[in-house]
Amino acid sequence: MKSIGDNIKQSRVALGLSQASVAKMLKISTPAFCKIETGQTDLNVSRLLQISKVFKVSVAQLISGNAKELDSSDELVSLKKELLEKEEEINKLRKKVIDLYDKLGM
Repeated sequence: MKSIGDNIKQSRVALGLSQASVAKMLKISTPAFCKIETGQTDLNVSRLLQISKVFKVSVAQLISGNAKELDSSDELVSLKKELLEKEEEINKLRKKVIDLYDKLGM
């Protein structure tokens, strides 16, 4: 079973980020971030949240190491767009139903 540090490294590499760039985003030293990836430093929830925001994944995804989840943000954006389109379609149909009721005098 992979450690959280391994999962963090896998996520970082998948995004094409260096340890130094991630460390800078987290406002920590590169050696400190290296210790996170190698499991030499215990992580607290606050640090996990910071890392998850940098990688744009959930804390659960960092813990589980599910690399497929890294692509879920694109899928989420697509689903949100589809949802908005469906809501617009529903609103148009509601208006049409109301207009038909008005024409029938109901």
